[in-house]
Amino acid sequence: MLLAPLHLHAPDHVVFSALITLIILFLGLAIRKSLSVDNPGKLQIVLEDVVTFIVGVLEGNMGLRGRQYLPLLGTLFVFILFGNLMGQIPGLGSPTGNINVPFACAISLWLYYHWQGIKANGLVGYILHFAVMPGVPIVMAPLIFVIEIISHLSRVLSLTLRLFGNIFGEHLVVLIIASIVPFIAPLPIQFLGLIVGPLQAFIFLTLGAIYLTAATHVDHHGDELGGVEGHHPHAHAH
Repeated sequence: MLLAPLHLHAPDHVVFSALITLIILFLGLAIRKSLSVDNPGKLQIVLEDVVTFIVGVLEGNMGLRGRQYLPLLGTLFVFILFGNLMGQIPGLGSPTGNINVPFACAISLWLYYHWQGIKANGLVGYILHFAVMPGVPIVMAPLIFVIEIISHLSRVLSLTLRLFGNIFGEHLVVLIIASIVPFIAPLPIQFLGLIVGPLQAFIFLTLGAIYLTAATHVDHHGDELGGVEGHHPHAHAH
């Protein structure tokens, strides 16, 4: 019996996402072999600057405890940054210009900060955050709970559409202008994409830090605020 040939077609955003993953993996393996404290190479210096920037954003919003969330938020930042800028390379495209990729990033962040909130407060304590608020009568708890649930669900939509809309919109404008006046006319919009791409990655990172701050904040005093006495979780948010 003859078997029909199996034709597999991977969507562009899947291919580009896999390519970004391989690039990050290659960079990690490359720098691992040449790490040096006394004589760091150029690649190590660049990557250290990126890590320092990400840690600075996290600690600026969360205090010293922000550093512990570097693995996931740092990975999302780098992936989104690469994904946004990849579309500026001829022959390639931005995976973040497909709504599935921003949604995957958004739902990953959403699940992560809820998980961290439950770890920090316990399941019951975290659920109470959605209903009981300082200065609000306890009789309003059911209404507050519903509003908070809707608010948190809308964050997935907000994170997804903000990232997707900016990247897809920029590429769409470039295509429209290029179809009318090719070569030179699209260049200013593409240059704008070099600004919008990193900016959107930064916004995603910052919002992730803010959401984690609110989710993991514990109401009683102790070392849950980064081990610094008197530190407020929003003290460096400006």
